[in-house]
Amino acid sequence: MPTVSEKGMLMPASPIRKLVPFAEEAKRKGRKVYHLNIGQPDIKTPVQALLAIRNFDLPVVEYSHSAGFASYRQKLSDYYRGLNLEVNSEQILITTGGSEALLFGLMSCLNPGDEVIIPEPFYANYAAFAIAAGAQIVPVTAHIEDGFALPSPEAFAEKIGPKTKAIVICNPGNPTGTVYSEAALKALRDLVLEHDLFLFADEVYREFVYDGQPFTSTLALEGLEQHLILVDSVSKRYSMCGARIGALITRNAEVYQAALKFAQARLSPPTFGQVASEAALDAPASYFTEVVQEYVHRRNLTHRLLTSIPGVKAPLPGGAFYMVAELPVADAEAFCAWMLTDFEWNNQTVMVAPAAGFYRSQGAGKNQVRIAYVLNETDLEQAMECLARGIAAYNRLKA
Repeated sequence: MPTVSEKGMLMPASPIRKLVPFAEEAKRKGRKVYHLNIGQPDIKTPVQALLAIRNFDLPVVEYSHSAGFASYRQKLSDYYRGLNLEVNSEQILITTGGSEALLFGLMSCLNPGDEVIIPEPFYANYAAFAIAAGAQIVPVTAHIEDGFALPSPEAFAEKIGPKTKAIVICNPGNPTGTVYSEAALKALRDLVLEHDLFLFADEVYREFVYDGQPFTSTLALEGLEQHLILVDSVSKRYSMCGARIGALITRNAEVYQAALKFAQARLSPPTFGQVASEAALDAPASYFTEVVQEYVHRRNLTHRLLTSIPGVKAPLPGGAFYMVAELPVADAEAFCAWMLTDFEWNNQTVMVAPAAGFYRSQGAGKNQVRIAYVLNETDLEQAMECLARGIAAYNRLKA
């Protein structure tokens, strides 16, 4: 009997989705499940994007250029320049979500066996993309006690070896919501230049930075022109996860041409997604003002209720819409599964993501979870009450 490939065997199951069968069973029992496990916002998509789809009147849904529609790339270039980030349309490659941008970037820059350093906890699919590219992940740990701040240059330097080819960061962070300071990013830039590495920067949550903090894009850092590959996406920015439109941005012409060949092999990014994404750029500034205000309210409510639970520790995130919390349980994955299979309060329960799957180091994050505060405030209050009661009941059971 034929066997699957080694890559297929190595591909990790999603920590975000692995408990879905338990959630489905809970729903079959008639329970309401509050989904805090996945970053699927309930924020409305900009009306400009929806109207563009409704008014689509071309007689044929054609392929676009493999790099994406020229009009969309030019409009994106204008968007970046509006942020004082100099990018031209020939440095933008439209992809099928930010995921494909990172995958194409890794395959363009790394050889099989090369190592890539990533601060953990990190977005779990980074591991899948690295495996697909034949690369090895070397984690450098960020700690909950430090608010998951970017590890020091010394901590990164300790991980650099002869096979190191790149560093990957996410800012603002998924799963932690941490926003990296300009000073920390400049120190990382200096390290990248010293060791002649590529820097992959996932900035898909750029618009969601709170409390008056400044946001520093890696595109604004001088000296990285030939080293930086930026990953972007409309999924969370415009609440358009299903559009599956992202972008790879690089000023390195050789990397761009390599990525374009991978893009040509998959023909073109989705037409309707590009139509909607191009139109979304016309959303007024008030759209983001309102969305950011809403996320700040949700963050503050979730953090206040969460940290009022005895034994729970969670730093206040500075951006995105996630937080990582340490729970007073020995095994968060077992607890999360139990919440779906055995627990209910007023016929309700809650689903969160075990955080161990966001770490690469063995045993790390075992008592942590990621919470996505993407529900309305009423649902968040109910979800936190479920979680508090669930923790208490679980610990009585295990006592």
